[in-house]
Amino acid sequence: MTSPAEYILTLSCPDRPGVVAAVSGLLAGRGCNIIESQQFGDRVAERFFMRVQFAGPPGEDELNAAFAALAPDFGMEFTLRDVARKPRVLIMVSRFDHCLNDLLYRVRSKALDIEIAAVVSNHPDLRPLTQSYGIDYHHLPVTPETKARQEAEVLALVEHYQVDLVVLARYMQVLSENLCAKLAGRAINIHHSFLPSFKGAKPYHQAYNRGVKLIGATAHYVTSDLDEGPIIEQEVARVNHSHSPEDLVAIGRDVESLVLARAVKWHAEQRVLLDGHKTVVFPR
Repeated sequence: MTSPAEYILTLSCPDRPGVVAAVSGLLAGRGCNIIESQQFGDRVAERFFMRVQFAGPPGEDELNAAFAALAPDFGMEFTLRDVARKPRVLIMVSRFDHCLNDLLYRVRSKALDIEIAAVVSNHPDLRPLTQSYGIDYHHLPVTPETKARQEAEVLALVEHYQVDLVVLARYMQVLSENLCAKLAGRAINIHHSFLPSFKGAKPYHQAYNRGVKLIGATAHYVTSDLDEGPIIEQEVARVNHSHSPEDLVAIGRDVESLVLARAVKWHAEQRVLLDGHKTVVFPR
């Protein structure tokens, strides 16, 4: 007897009656069993979002064809993935290693169900760390004069490794508008976000000089508007007058690593759906 496969379906469409019934009816008609289902109706945008995890007979192509036939009736945009196929991830990093190290460890310890296909950096520093995990490391230096060529090499690697998601794990370069457009919806960045916000050099030292009480980080999809893409996850940590600038840096590293890991995990599990310039997140 053939073992059942497990799938994740995500969809969005104009909000109207009958969407859930149509989806559940289609699955039931093909002998599928729903394991988890979450939905949200955005009353302002009048748009409906749904995530369904289900088990059923093997046949991803047949299920895709069935939903493709249903989609026009509801103006539906959908994705379907076999859970057995792990998302392939390309990580981009500069010299800060905390987010990369955290992601590598989470994958090795099976806390993060992705496949890291390769790491790209504009510096050679983190090659030993990456290769200690048996992962390819590509050193692609970049200057203003070579930026277009370097980004073309990045896109070639995305194609070569059949990458599903690009993660900027403290990659300290601004991506061009062209690269942002080609990676739309499949590139995640992490940046520090304070209340108030501090930009430029040594943000944690700026925060210390202002006596902040909260520091934090934001993970978001990459767009051509720097650090202003649709937000996936945020976290803060409380600090006080007794913390030194070095303490804030250390606390900030932990928060950044945690927030980025959550965002990557939720994206990999197809729990994040774009809603205009916002996101709908269906975490467990």
